[in-house]
Amino acid sequence: MSRTDTPNGVDSRTVATDRLETHVLESGAPDAGGTVVFLHGNVSSSRFYDHVLATLPDRYRAIAPDLRGYGDSETKPIDATNGVEEFTGDLRALLATLEVDDPITLVGWSLGGGVAMQYALEHPQSVESLVLVNPVSPYGFGGTNDLEGTPCFDDYAGSGGGTGDDEFVDALADRDRSEGGEASPRKVLRTFYVAPSHGFDEDREESYLTGLLDTTTGDENYPGAAIESENWPGIAPGEMGVNNAISPKYFDVSSITEIDPDQKPRILWLRGDADQIVSNESLFDLGTLGQMGQVPGWPGEDVFPPQPMVDQTRAVLEIYEDRGGTVEEAVFANVGHSPHIEVPGDFRERVEGVLE
Repeated sequence: MSRTDTPNGVDSRTVATDRLETHVLESGAPDAGGTVVFLHGNVSSSRFYDHVLATLPDRYRAIAPDLRGYGDSETKPIDATNGVEEFTGDLRALLATLEVDDPITLVGWSLGGGVAMQYALEHPQSVESLVLVNPVSPYGFGGTNDLEGTPCFDDYAGSGGGTGDDEFVDALADRDRSEGGEASPRKVLRTFYVAPSHGFDEDREESYLTGLLDTTTGDENYPGAAIESENWPGIAPGEMGVNNAISPKYFDVSSITEIDPDQKPRILWLRGDADQIVSNESLFDLGTLGQMGQVPGWPGEDVFPPQPMVDQTRAVLEIYEDRGGTVEEAVFANVGHSPHIEVPGDFRERVEGVLE
């Protein structure tokens, strides 16, 4: 399978590995000087990187895969009990099949940032640099209350598959392209994927919307299964699906700090200061929504505060640096969750700076 709407200079194909039929976008020559791999976020696909691949110099080999259950890749269940290791295993198999030489640069956006950190933990000798773009916290998404990732409840209630918006999930399953209500995929794309000051031209919006709608929904994929809990808000993570894979119950990459100093990848942390998805008061975090009165019965800030996602990431990266790593943080003003879309020139310049 290949896409027919990719930009000039970008190839689209499906690669068969021993784990997954993986759709990839590629640019540059296979024997180019260095390889950079772009990993997309949750409820998205490689479409969100196609313009980046189209404008990177040919001296770099660029690869943007669709993760399992996203885009045009094969759908297979996501076992959440090992965090995001389903995704890192798929990536390892893909790079082996493509005969990509180590070391590589990994660019991970949101969920993809978590996958990139996990991959570096598993294969530090294979990663030269990490570019983390508005990444999920090293302690996962939801249900923690301090800089050390301490869970609000022992069963990690308030995180995982049950935290998804049912109306939004149904609209994804129905491939709803309408203007719709507040939870329509188009509305979510316009409102949360970028800052209010950054819109899309018509063609790009339709392509990105397709990227949302190509998400496989259900208990085994997005958002994943949930179980009942005696703790607020009454649900806790199940064992399958992507939102459970990034629940702090199963996902914790804070030990990236323990990589041997000689093998620590250089880290560039890029983020928008107007991000509403990954922030200290994320509008997708039940702690924030409870505080706003949007989820009934909130037990209060002492029990379930908004997760300090950005501060958690900074705390881990400070330790990473103290233990011999190299870290740079760059903040884009008036930019939301998607710097590669909102300020593509500045984003590309930063990535190329890492690749030089």
